[in-house]
Amino acid sequence: MRILQNSGEPIYQQIAEQFRTDILAGKYRQGEYLPSIRGLAKELKISVITTMKAYEQLEAEGLVTAAQGKGFYVNAQDSEMLREQHMRKVEDSLMEAMTAAEIAGMSDRELVDTLETLLKIKRSE
Repeated sequence: MRILQNSGEPIYQQIAEQFRTDILAGKYRQGEYLPSIRGLAKELKISVITTMKAYEQLEAEGLVTAAQGKGFYVNAQDSEMLREQHMRKVEDSLMEAMTAAEIAGMSDRELVDTLETLLKIKRSE
């Protein structure tokens, strides 16, 4: 797990985002436990409170559940919910790309052409 200390994003959100991405990508299966709060805090050299806040955020989103004395485990993921979350990430990324394109002075056609080129490259890999 990578944490950027000088990022504008709080550390707990960085942790939650990385776990969220891994859970939605299937890297953590239903019922699998996340690393212990204390263990992760020690590994990342951060506060246990920061780690706990990240896990609580994931719990509030319904991705994990706390088990008394055992830690947090991954909940079953509804395939429709997974699709919606992935679509939201795509939309967010595309909005970010549109903003960058606007700053760069790209036309809509140039942006679409760039996306189509990237899709062709991705498909040929």
